[in-house]
Amino acid sequence: MTMITAGLRTTFREQGFVVVPGVLSGEQVETGRKIVATSLAEHPPAPDHVGFYFLWPRLATGDPLLKLYQDSRVSELAAELIRPDLGLDQPDFAQVALTIPPWPHRPGGPHVDGLNPPAPDGTPYTFTMLAGLWLTDQTEPDRGNLYVWPGTHLRFGEYLRERGAEAMTRLDEMSEGPYPKIDLGEAIQARGPAGSVLFAHYLLAHNIGGHSGPAGDEWRETIYYRLRAAGHRERWREAVSDPLLEFRPD
Repeated sequence: MTMITAGLRTTFREQGFVVVPGVLSGEQVETGRKIVATSLAEHPPAPDHVGFYFLWPRLATGDPLLKLYQDSRVSELAAELIRPDLGLDQPDFAQVALTIPPWPHRPGGPHVDGLNPPAPDGTPYTFTMLAGLWLTDQTEPDRGNLYVWPGTHLRFGEYLRERGAEAMTRLDEMSEGPYPKIDLGEAIQARGPAGSVLFAHYLLAHNIGGHSGPAGDEWRETIYYRLRAAGHRERWREAVSDPLLEFRPD
């Protein structure tokens, strides 16, 4: 049975992400793809569309995407990264993320979610971590793989400790993305087979990668859930200024 080991927790804390293979069964992958197909039948991209295409379904009780999340052990594994005294809130929406080839794209830089537009009270829509369910194979590069910049969650946290958490709202001080003007290091493409789950820290620099396949090739299909530790909204300032605050030690 797939578990979050001490080694994976260490990797997550240091790198800001882990890819855990074998979380979804073959049946669950097929269920996810059927849910995506149904959503696309209702909200299709234009016939000539290439590149990324997103849907943002709300997750009401009984929603098939919420049931997939609950049945797939994603919440159980995510909880093994979170401090046990906190636990996780149930996600209230999902993101169906597709990449349609041919799209030979390379991101110029990263972004962080939830800053533009902000919440009605002016605060950013922060969360604890991203969980991405991979419904298609991403073992090879340039198949719609997510680009990530390892370790940037820690450097972003240092940036906010120095300037205050409200610096997240001062987009004029950031690079286009938005993302702060910090040392990014080298980007890598996250890779793994269908059925894997990517867990990524909220502050980790990331962006959409291209798909080098020909027209008619298999689309990249991922379902993302944005997860919050219980009580996150009340302590978001502390959580972004101390990036490991909500996570278990090694």
